[in-house]
Amino acid sequence: MRKIAFLGPAATFTDIAVSEAFPNDERIPCVTIPECMDYVIEGKAELAVVPIENALEGTVNMTIDHLFHEADLTIVGELTAPIQQHLLVHPDNADKWTEAKRVLSHPHAIAQCHKFLHRHFYGIPSQQMTSTAAAAKYVSEHPEECIVAIANSLSAREYGLYTAKADIHDFAFNHTRFLVLSKTHEELSFSLPKTGGKTTIVVTLPTDRPGTLHQVLATFAWRNLNLAKIESRPLKTGLGNYFFIIDVAQRIDDVLVPGAFAEMEALGCKVQVLGSYYGYEVGQAAEKA
Repeated sequence: MRKIAFLGPAATFTDIAVSEAFPNDERIPCVTIPECMDYVIEGKAELAVVPIENALEGTVNMTIDHLFHEADLTIVGELTAPIQQHLLVHPDNADKWTEAKRVLSHPHAIAQCHKFLHRHFYGIPSQQMTSTAAAAKYVSEHPEECIVAIANSLSAREYGLYTAKADIHDFAFNHTRFLVLSKTHEELSFSLPKTGGKTTIVVTLPTDRPGTLHQVLATFAWRNLNLAKIESRPLKTGLGNYFFIIDVAQRIDDVLVPGAFAEMEALGCKVQVLGSYYGYEVGQAAEKA
């Protein structure tokens, strides 16, 4: 039985994804995303599952930054799960949720429900928590406070909360991608629908060389390699210094992808492969679990 570190506590969206992908393994809840990765680095867990991107709010920068700057881990799989946000309140306050003095949740969840909050809680402060489940847990433990949480239906059941409003996210299509991280390069497979192969790399450009990013993209274009995503993040070495994280929409082959890497290195770029892996869909069970 493997140990899987995930962003906890129990009943987070990450927990739901892990429960379906690893039904027979031990799940270890962690307080933060870096702690999940550190558990694997320190040998306390074999794998970590952390959020990387939400369809409405974009990239989870904490995951990218810690993976690049601090954690020597490999991406060995990707899980994609539907996200449904609900407004939860303690049963003692079920009839007065509109009078709530604070809204608690993860910052991404709060942003995903901006329209609802603007309409129903205009001027009411939002308090950021480490996860949606942490917000639900806090509400369950403080019935004396008239507060609400944004979280999923499993959190409502786990912490005995009343669902005041269901599906309060701004847009119907709301999905999150999660990375499965390991110290080894061993490929994982799941009994889940497969979404295709992907290779994630980090590219650092040489300084003071105009047109290098254009040349980097050209190495993929003329090889007909599709890029699923490209994004820049600060190198933390000074203003204007960035690295680029790139998702190539296929796994590493014998010729084309390594050839692109070699061409980029010939341009003076530093190329780091974070992983070559398959993606899987968690599916509707993520909300109904």
